Amino acid sequence: MTVPLPTDTTRWRCTLCGNLTRFDVTRSSKVVEYIHLDLAGEPKVEEREVVNETIESVRCRWCNAVDQIELVDRPGADS
Repeated sequence: MTVPLPTDTTRWRCTLCGNLTRFDVTRSSKVVEYIHLDLAGEPKVEEREVVNETIESVRCRWCNAVDQIELVDRPGADS
């Protein structure tokens, strides 16, 4: 089950325990990065472009439920 990312007007909620704040997110990303190495060889990512990103699972940190996460309206969000 793929869970969509929250938006400006929505947030995640665990349907099992009601958690709204703590989740473990497993995601796959394909990115292009511009890495600058200083003279000592230390890398620093200066630009990062996300080409593709998929959320594989969202797990509730309170009750460990997987596939029990839903999107709900944020308080005060204009619907």
